[in-house]
Amino acid sequence: MLISAEVEAAKKTDAVKLVDDQPYVGREYIGDAPQPGAPGYGENAVGDGRPQAYLVMQPPGSVTRPHFHQTNQFQVFVGGGGTVGKLRADPITVQYAGANTPYGPIKAEADGIHYFTLRQEWDSGAKWLPAMRDVLVKGMQRQVVGVAAPDASPEEELIAPTEDGLLALRFRLGPGETKMLPDSAAGGGQYHVVTAGALIRDGASLGLLSIEFASPEQGAVAIEAGPEGLELVLARFPRKQAS
Repeated sequence: MLISAEVEAAKKTDAVKLVDDQPYVGREYIGDAPQPGAPGYGENAVGDGRPQAYLVMQPPGSVTRPHFHQTNQFQVFVGGGGTVGKLRADPITVQYAGANTPYGPIKAEADGIHYFTLRQEWDSGAKWLPAMRDVLVKGMQRQVVGVAAPDASPEEELIAPTEDGLLALRFRLGPGETKMLPDSAAGGGQYHVVTAGALIRDGASLGLLSIEFASPEQGAVAIEAGPEGLELVLARFPRKQAS
């Protein structure tokens, strides 16, 4: 399964969502995003195997309280600036947080902070801490952060590959250039985030802030750069453990 989500179509879903009375803007790409304040938000519920991806545009000066989720996720920071806990989170920063891994607070600076939330499967929303500490499964915490360098190298390792398939890379391609990406089957599926230029998929142009999800069954995926080239972040999940 390969799901492509083009940015202009995703923009039509932009909506203001109040989080602690702060006006965040959410943009849905794949699956249904959690709706802060709606019934069931943040309940102790797990996913159904379908991916979930959305963009958060957190307003200037706002703070997202520490929390955790019950499914694995990446966050790819693509705009503005701020901090996650004690770490800087400027473009392009990639954070992997495994299920039941607390993180935060996320603090936005003067330009706000914008980040993709990319999940293997659906999650009902933030489990705030310390209020929901009794739901947290101990002993499974895993957080890895990678920061892109400002140089123009054609391939950059953001998160080193692990035995269970976790990986994050940034690629830069020239106009019309093609490349075969690392195999999604080597992990638990992967996202492709367009951070500059455009990705050509089946004759259509996926511009800046478009994304794709490739399931493990999809295997290796080829990419083609648009006429202005392409910068793309690949974020691959670890393989799911057998239950």
